[in-house]
This record gives sequence, C-alpha cells and structure tokens, in this order.
Amino acid sequence: MGRSTILELLQVEFGGTIVNTGQFVARLKSQHPLAIEESLTELLVDALDKDEHVFVDDLHLLMQVTANCHSYPRTGFLEYAFQAVVSHAQAKKRKLILATSGTAPEAFRQRAYSHGFQEFTAEDYRQLALAFGGSRFSNVDYEKVYRFAPRLNAYSIQKAFHWMSFATDSSSNETAEVLEFLRSQALVSNVALNEVAAVKLEDLKGADDVIEKLIANIVLPMEDDELSEKLDLRPKRGVLLLGPPGTGKTTVGKALAHRLRGKFFLLDGTVISGTDRFYGHIHRIFSEAKENAPSIIFIDDSDVIFESGEQHGLYRYLLTMLDGLEGNSAGRVCVIMTAMDISHIPPALVRSGRIELWLEMRLPDLESRTAILAAIRDKLPEVYQKLDVHRIAAATDGLTGADLKRVIDDGKNRYAFSLSQSQSQSGLELTDYFLQAVELLNQDKEKYRQAMETQRELRPQRPPWFDE
Repeated sequence: MGRSTILELLQVEFGGTIVNTGQFVARLKSQHPLAIEESLTELLVDALDKDEHVFVDDLHLLMQVTANCHSYPRTGFLEYAFQAVVSHAQAKKRKLILATSGTAPEAFRQRAYSHGFQEFTAEDYRQLALAFGGSRFSNVDYEKVYRFAPRLNAYSIQKAFHWMSFATDSSSNETAEVLEFLRSQALVSNVALNEVAAVKLEDLKGADDVIEKLIANIVLPMEDDELSEKLDLRPKRGVLLLGPPGTGKTTVGKALAHRLRGKFFLLDGTVISGTDRFYGHIHRIFSEAKENAPSIIFIDDSDVIFESGEQHGLYRYLLTMLDGLEGNSAGRVCVIMTAMDISHIPPALVRSGRIELWLEMRLPDLESRTAILAAIRDKLPEVYQKLDVHRIAAATDGLTGADLKRVIDDGKNRYAFSLSQSQSQSGLELTDYFLQAVELLNQDKEKYRQAMETQRELRPQRPPWFDE
C-alpha cells in the first residue's frame, strides 16, 4: 500500500540512504554464493556508517532469499546477521527504517516501533491521483472509483493516473476512462480473454429468464456501483447453473469473462489436474478475487470434479472458502458453479446459505432452435442463405445449442463432399444434407447414452464424506 512511496517521502524529508533489492543483488555479484548473510550485513553496515537514516525497502524479499531455498545450508542464519546490524546501528546511534509486507525479523521486532498502513479511502485515492496525474483529475468521482476497486495499492493508482495524464481529449469523461483502465489493466483475472471466444449473454437464445436473473443478481451489483451503493446491492454469494451438456453453461462463463474482465476468475478441472498441490492455486484465485471485489469465481463442471469421489480435500477446502466469503471485500465475491448432474455434487456445497440462486439452462424450444440456426446461417457464405432453418429446427427436438452448431458444421461437410464427388445432382436439396446430419447426430447421441449407462453400472459407490 505505498511502502516505497512513503520511504521516498521520508528520505526527502530527513535525508539518508535507501537500501533496496537492486543494491543487494549488485553486492552479491562480487561475493561467494554462500555469503548471502555477509553481503546483506556489509550492505547495511556501510549504509549506516555513511548516513544517519537508512531506509530498507522490501525487507520481506531480502528475507525470502534464504528462507525459500531448501538446499541452502545456512537456513535461519539471517537472524544472526540482522542482530549484528541492529547492534551496529545502536552503537552508531543511527536509525533503521524498515518497509515490509510480512513479519519483521525478531532482531528488529525486539527494539523497533511498528506502524501499519490502513486500507486506502476514497480521499486517499484522490490525493494520490492528483499527485501522480495532475489537476486534470480534480473532477473525477473518486467515491465511484473507490466503490469499483476498493483494494488498489499506490502503484496501481500511480500507473492508472500517470497513463491517463497522456490522454489528449481533456473534455472526455475522466471517471469513465479511469474505470475502463482499471477494468482492463489494473484488475487482472486468471483468464486470457484473447483465448476466449467473444460472446455476449444476449447471444444465448431461449435463456432470457436465466440472463435476466444473472444481470439482476450478479452483473448489475458489480457494474452499477452508484446504484448498488444507493440501494445496498450485493452480488449473490453462491449461484448454481444447472443444465444438460451443451445448453450454454460454459458460454455464460465466457460472456461474463468478457463483460467483467478483471473481475472474473475461472476454476476448472485444469486447476486440479490430479494433484494435491492445487490448494495454493485455489487459495490464490480466491485471494485475487477478494482483492478485485466485487468479482466472480466461476467453477466450471463442478459435478465432474467431484464425480470420482476422490476430491475430499477440495470439497473441504471449498466449504471453508465459501463459508469465509464474509466481510467487506470477501462478501462481494460471487461463486458460480456449473453442473450437469446435481447428484454428483456433495449436498453440503449446495445447501441453502451457500447457494443463494439456482438457475436452470434448458434445452431450446422450437422458436429458440430456429433463432439459433438462423443466427449461425446468417454468418455463413452466400451459398447457405437458402438453408431452410425452419425444417431443420423442426427435426432437432431435444438437441442443445452446441448440437445445433455441430449439425450446421456436419451438414456443410456433407454438402461439400457431395460437390467434390460431382454428386450434387443426386436429387438432394441443400437442406437435406443438414437433415442427414441431424440423423447421424441422433445416432451418435444414442450410442453415447448407452455407453454412459454401462459406465454408471461400473462406477464405485460414493465415499462416506460425500453426503456429510
């Protein structure tokens, strides 16, 4: 929260030397690889001999040099080095001012005064923005900026307003520009949007009721901070998005990722990947979501993750995380879980209180199937514009939106193959190739259904913890 900035201001006020990690690394170049403690001691002692005030920045990073290296033979010896530095400072009647994000070494804690930073307020945002960006930003609504991103540090504020100071259109809405910059640059999710298909919630046909509830209960409290402040709105704490495969559950996640950007975090099977080392990754996702609150943690295919019954640790961990979403920032984190089969999710995860909103993605009806097919057809080359989407829609009862996309792709391939074999005079119309694709897809789905039935019969029973 601006430790380096405070040290710089103190140096200007009192004079002295700032010791940082760059100087430490430079000192190490001429030392033995195992002389880390000696290098740090010499660096600090030399600074104390030179100036009355010595400011040590990023002390936690200096301590991690030896603490995180398990093969280092002198683990823990750094405390003795710090003891020597403190004794030297006392003997010289010098002052050491330390900045750290962690716990200070015992040698310093015994003889030092400590002072921590409070969370920034909207007024702190204003003061820092004017210092970094100039008077142009005097009209920015800092209460609105603060409500949108209440956990920014001084570096993020400096970066945003320094960048904004180069904007040429001084008549534009600075508040909107600042929010847009923070959304796209300062608040970073774990999703690379350039690798996610650009879709919108409105692209989901036949799911109007689901979209309306998502916007009312999640998107609105996150996007309209002024209204949320006025009416005391918060996103739902837990949401279950239930529906058959291909009905658009993952598409909802893609749309939310693009709409909310730095406030969207994904947790799926790739995070777990069959190892017990995923706890740190999940903890980091939850921590970053809290930092960027209001935000979303999107757990895709949650039923698949728990179906094997082997993820007891993950189950317990998620219970802890969900129950811990309280307080100022954590209370504005929404966890959305998607599932195809609710019976594969431990009941404790979806009980009342943890899941506040149930949404069901249904198979598209005739009108929705027609709209989906028409939307796909309209993006195809001219040759496909005569495609009778009404006939295809009538033949696709029980298919999902993903199935309809496959029908179009398969139909195109069948039609192209016919042309390549000079069989286009076989009496089939353009639409007939797509109706053939429907038949073949239904045959594949029946084979899949039978295979799944066999798999269920062989599936082991659930572990005792599942129904706790």
